[in-house]
Amino acid sequence: MCRIEGKKSELEDREEGKKIMGFKAVALGDNRVEKLKSSMMSRSRMKLWMIRATTSILLWTCVVQLMTLGETWGPRVLKGWPSCFSQESAASFVVNSAPEVPARVLPPKRVYKNNGYLMVSCNGGLNQMRSAICDMVTIARYLNVTLIVPELDKTSFWADPSEFQDIFDVDHFISSLRDEVRILRELPPRLKRRVELGMIYTMPPISWSDISYYHNQILPLIRKYKVVHLNRTDARLANNGQPMEIQKLRCRVNFSALKFTPQIEELGRKVVRLLRQKGPFMVLHLRYEMDMLAFSGCSQGCNKDEIDELTRMRYAYPWWKEKIINSDLKRRDGLCPLTPEETALTLRALDIDPSIQVYIAAGEIYGGKRRMASLTAAYPNLVRKETLLEPSDLMFFQNHSSQMAALDYLVSLESDIFVPTYDGNMAKVVEGHRRYLGYRKTILLDRKLLVDLIDQHNAGSLTWDEFSNSVKEAHAERMGNPTKRLVIPDRPKEEDYFYSNPWECLEPSNEDETLSSSI
Repeated sequence: MCRIEGKKSELEDREEGKKIMGFKAVALGDNRVEKLKSSMMSRSRMKLWMIRATTSILLWTCVVQLMTLGETWGPRVLKGWPSCFSQESAASFVVNSAPEVPARVLPPKRVYKNNGYLMVSCNGGLNQMRSAICDMVTIARYLNVTLIVPELDKTSFWADPSEFQDIFDVDHFISSLRDEVRILRELPPRLKRRVELGMIYTMPPISWSDISYYHNQILPLIRKYKVVHLNRTDARLANNGQPMEIQKLRCRVNFSALKFTPQIEELGRKVVRLLRQKGPFMVLHLRYEMDMLAFSGCSQGCNKDEIDELTRMRYAYPWWKEKIINSDLKRRDGLCPLTPEETALTLRALDIDPSIQVYIAAGEIYGGKRRMASLTAAYPNLVRKETLLEPSDLMFFQNHSSQMAALDYLVSLESDIFVPTYDGNMAKVVEGHRRYLGYRKTILLDRKLLVDLIDQHNAGSLTWDEFSNSVKEAHAERMGNPTKRLVIPDRPKEEDYFYSNPWECLEPSNEDETLSSSI
């Protein structure tokens, strides 16, 4: 009995143990399921959180990118989503943004049968090239050809590597003249390859020719060769006797189409602003640089070493044809630039205020401080762009003489008085531009008379008062007043230069006065 009972209880214990183990297994299985479920839920939540975080980052990135597009584009884009902003926030964007610049209205393209392509290479300094560009645009227009943006001189004394687009606003140049002539930056590919292979007709046009020369001589060549290259393009169109539309187009190119680059224009405004802050100013185009003296053979006031240096330089340039020059004779004929000493006497004789700011529009004066001493003593407020501006302002203009000359040109236009000491290209073109802007005061010095009066005064035969009165009397009508150009048939080089007095382009209110007067 006892054994049976014992076995029975043992069996019962085993069965109970199995039941307990079964319950534990079921419980353990349930726990694993629960853990798996919670793990999956955690992963889902993590993924959801990551998606939300990524979306938020992307949205913020978009917003930041939109805001960094600047005042011009940002507000425009944001204005396209009015539901995202209240009226107050939208208004704040409008107030804070810069006013939109109205779209520029371009003149309609002129439609004409293209007779071919004209390439031009300008020679000389900035203003010599400037007038040549005006002539070549006008010639291209009246030959019905396509003009390629002119090539600038890089081989002259100044060796300036600047391209057209480094000095002038090329986009404005092309677009502003589209109603007159088609202008391209470069030849079409097929013709460009021909030019690169040397298959091009090149020639210098005849100086001081009228438009009929280009119709009769140049146009047939363009039709034959498709591309003609004109080099040495200075002074190639006559001053006088041209149709009125020819003259007016030359002016339009000069005074409207040929704008300097925005960088040059802005720096010019800065210089004028700095000068205006201290009162009126005069621009003195003191053409007493080494190249000018070597070229002209003028050596008044120079010592023997300087004269020898200038002579060597003149012989070093083959295209400066005149080699043996009598400096004294040339000076007496009024063909030399005034020296700094002669200039000081002249300005004092004209009663120019000694306290006025005198901006020197020139390169390095030959002889330096020694030659400038008398001018500095008479007019102590001498300034230059190098003294007005920081070196960083002129950093990109260094070794680019045409860009520096462009800066002087802009300042010269805005001065209260402009005085050139020599009638070179800059003096002539600035004179004409100042006439166009309303006959701004330009003192045109009679050098032949002046050197004679100066020599008499230095010799003691003229008192200061006599000298001063004579100078003022001689220049009373040489202040850039309205006048008609001097015409000398068969001697165009001795005529008044078109670009120094473009009377055909003046306002109607001034034109009647101009036509009624003469030199």
